[in-house]
Amino acid sequence: MAILHVTRKRFVLFLLILAGAAFLVWWFFFKTSHPYPLSVMRRANELQEQIISLDGHLDVALNFGSEGQEVNRDGDTQFDLVKAARGRLSGAALTIWSWPEFWNGEGPPRRPTSNSLEAIRNELEVRYRIITGIARDYPNQAGIAYTPDDLRRLVHEGKFAIIISMLNAYPLGDDLSKLDEWAARGVRIFGPGYVANNSWTDSARPLPFLGDTPDALGGLSELGRQAVHKLNELGVVIDVSQMSSNAIQQVTELTSAPVIASHTGVRGLMDIRRNLSDEDLQRIKNTGGIVNIVGYSNYLKPFSRKTIEKMNELRARFDLPDIQNMTQMGTTTDPVFSIWSEEKFGEFIAPFYEVLGQEPPATLEQYVDSIDYAVKKIGINHVGISSDFNDGGGVNDWENVGDTRNVTAALIQRGYSNEDIAKLWGGNFLRVWEQVQNQAKPSS
Repeated sequence: MAILHVTRKRFVLFLLILAGAAFLVWWFFFKTSHPYPLSVMRRANELQEQIISLDGHLDVALNFGSEGQEVNRDGDTQFDLVKAARGRLSGAALTIWSWPEFWNGEGPPRRPTSNSLEAIRNELEVRYRIITGIARDYPNQAGIAYTPDDLRRLVHEGKFAIIISMLNAYPLGDDLSKLDEWAARGVRIFGPGYVANNSWTDSARPLPFLGDTPDALGGLSELGRQAVHKLNELGVVIDVSQMSSNAIQQVTELTSAPVIASHTGVRGLMDIRRNLSDEDLQRIKNTGGIVNIVGYSNYLKPFSRKTIEKMNELRARFDLPDIQNMTQMGTTTDPVFSIWSEEKFGEFIAPFYEVLGQEPPATLEQYVDSIDYAVKKIGINHVGISSDFNDGGGVNDWENVGDTRNVTAALIQRGYSNEDIAKLWGGNFLRVWEQVQNQAKPSS
């Protein structure tokens, strides 16, 4: 009997250990990666298998594809083909872009020199080779979509569909024919603006350090106006994400085709110049276009009091006044930066980004709040989704493309129908893209 009693105790202990282990497995591998009820996640999984889901703006690092950063490896970047397959992300607009000058590397930020343009153009080429190399090196897993039909075919074949997009007209100089060249090379989305003004358009984020002032051009230059017509003729989708409100107004008045904002927030919830005002939203809608709400925390919610206090402490060390608005909090917009030396600005910018990095990330719920806001302002047919992964994007529970289902689950939880979710994830963009290409001028 004593032996039997001991055996029973051991068996009970074994069951308790087994139950504990099962709980830990459930917690780490299910609960932490699936923040919504099982029924919601099951529906999200099923829906993700049925719809075309496109990330409207996604970046790649300059070393993507190199040893340790392989495209078909589940690495430490926010995007790779393994994560995309896990999240059932159908495709993305992968973006070619470059800074107006180099912020990274050794030494402080630098103002442009005679050699800057060549270096920036080289950066474009590197990103172009990386993006096109994904399709070249992994033809069974990915392909370039040059038309909406291409994209649908690739998704049907089980391949990741890549749309090539481009931001920042600065590297193109004042040569409008560069648009023809890049369109011939496969660019299907083009945004003339980026950080800092250029000779085509005013930026939503002018940089006094580079000599910028807000609305220096009053919106678009004559070159920028010509670019709108040229892009319409080429059947390239115009992206107004990074442009000033004056520039957005002028683009939407000049264009003969729908335009998009590929990655943006809304000023109604986070009042910064980079986000779109209600008027901006309406103007984009009036073209038939769409606004992709971006999963970038600092565009989704105001900064916390604690972070603002830390920023004010930093500014006091440099004899700067306290923060006056959220735009000043998140970007280097003080006019005094125009007279600072590169060394002094470098001393300020490093701790500036350190303070920003301490701000708690937005939640997926806060992300959907911005989608809700845009939908209520301009309707479900004019809103989309983008992450800005690998260039600052990511919110709690949507930290890489492997978490794509969580976004779908959050939308289900908020009450969106399957049809509406399909529109947000790609249907709306495909409609816009088809309209843009259908209105293009036939090549002679």
